[in-house]
Amino acid sequence: MAQAWKCAGLRWAADGPVLTWVGGRRSVLARGKRVAFAVAEGGVRTCVGARGNACPVRAGVTGRSTGARCEECARLDRAHSVAADTMADDPRPYRVYLAWFGPGLVKVGITAYERGSARLLEQGAVCFSWLGHGPLMAARRTEELLRAALGVPDRIPYAHKRAVRAALPESEAERTAEIAGLHARAAALGGWPEALTPEPFRGVDHAGVFGITGAERGPAAVAEVAELVAGGAIGGELVAAAGPDLHLATERGVVVLDTRLMTGWELLAAGGEPCAVPLRELRRAAGVQDGLF
Repeated sequence: MAQAWKCAGLRWAADGPVLTWVGGRRSVLARGKRVAFAVAEGGVRTCVGARGNACPVRAGVTGRSTGARCEECARLDRAHSVAADTMADDPRPYRVYLAWFGPGLVKVGITAYERGSARLLEQGAVCFSWLGHGPLMAARRTEELLRAALGVPDRIPYAHKRAVRAALPESEAERTAEIAGLHARAAALGGWPEALTPEPFRGVDHAGVFGITGAERGPAAVAEVAELVAGGAIGGELVAAAGPDLHLATERGVVVLDTRLMTGWELLAAGGEPCAVPLRELRRAAGVQDGLF
């Protein structure tokens, strides 16, 4: 019987995206590489647990969940979380950033200083700039100040990020222009916490790293995986990757696979099986035409 592996999620390293597996195995993903797997017949998706601990009841979870946690484990996972404002005593320094995902899609956020730009790659930020750094609560207060003053959110749904990828400006200068303007407005504001050290604007562009602009970009995505199912399979050439999303060239066109849908399943190696998972048409931003990215 073929060996089954449990996906532990997609991580971004200096050299690109890496699929991680329970037990420590890692699969480096390079553009042009074939990515293919299947879910065993009769397979059941189970909760991934919380904070490194297995779910005590191995609860089943829906195939459409991107968290792959049961209600109790989801609650425990957020009980000690910076994102949920339940970890105010974290002594590590944090950075505040502006991230751009496409025209009109900008967010403000914070990330641990030690993580560098990993958080931005994981979110699929096409470009970003640091705003400042300091203690956690100073970073959080700055985030709240800028969210109110600049009118930008601290969260953007992945569906919106995917919708604009086919219409990104070609030049890096155009892609960073929006956050450059917002950075200047933020720097001119009063009321920044004294403990936060401002940082000058330095636009960092990930479009080339993701493979979503330039000469090497592939065909536009036409659909996204809605969920994995028992007995289902998907395989295709990796043409782009952004955040948790893999863009796979399949016999049904380029399909976006959110790798968060893979966690909790036992997956098997697959060969030339057709794309046999539920798909939904990829939502496009207004004015985006079919064609290249």
